[in-house]
Amino acid sequence: MRLELSHADDWLPICDTAALTPGRGMAALLPDGRQAALFRDRSGRLYAIDNRDPFTGAQVLSRGLVGSAEGRTFVASPLLKQRFDLETGRCLDDDEVSVAVYPVRAA
Repeated sequence: MRLELSHADDWLPICDTAALTPGRGMAALLPDGRQAALFRDRSGRLYAIDNRDPFTGAQVLSRGLVGSAEGRTFVASPLLKQRFDLETGRCLDDDEVSVAVYPVRAA
């Protein structure tokens, strides 16, 4: 199966879903120059969020640690450790901060 990401009203083929290791991230360059951080959780669910850490500006969220808290799957930034909900993009440590979320599908 192939992972596809919705971007600019179109579905972009990104990678084979087998390339995603559960609990680890992968970065993908989008046509507009932004980066998406792709994840598969241990149950097999797929996620895509912006790869840019809003606290530092670095493109590193794909390298973060995946975990869960209160039933929410998150990635913790490898730099300052803020946690971002992979479903909503909301920062679990600062209610005023979030990252973009991209719809994904396996096709």
